[in-house]
Amino acid sequence: MTTKILALTDALGNLVKFILMPGQRHDISGVKELIADVRFDALLADKAFDANWLIEELNRRGAQVVISQMPRRRSPLEIDLEVYKWRHLIENFFGKLKEFKRIAMRSDKTDTSFSAVIYLAAAVINSR
Repeated sequence: MTTKILALTDALGNLVKFILMPGQRHDISGVKELIADVRFDALLADKAFDANWLIEELNRRGAQVVISQMPRRRSPLEIDLEVYKWRHLIENFFGKLKEFKRIAMRSDKTDTSFSAVIYLAAAVINSR
């Protein structure tokens, strides 16, 4: 069995919040829980997060939508490409997180212990 980590970082690439999901689930299915009760000015994401309901929610919150568009979208949204370049920070965070073998190999048996290791790794990453 595999596990997905869906994470939200701040503008510096530091972990703000994350949730664990089964590996066979699509990323978009955990976004509501991830962004609940979190204030932000913009959401930078890749094509996996291109969903009308999410864009409507971000517009309702007054957050800037910086989501790469699926090619099949009928009316593509205008996104700020300069802001989108900063999306690499989340990719960098995951790269740093995977440097920890216990996370990369998912060696913890329970979600609770796996979450604890992620928090510990994020603390070490922030202290560097």
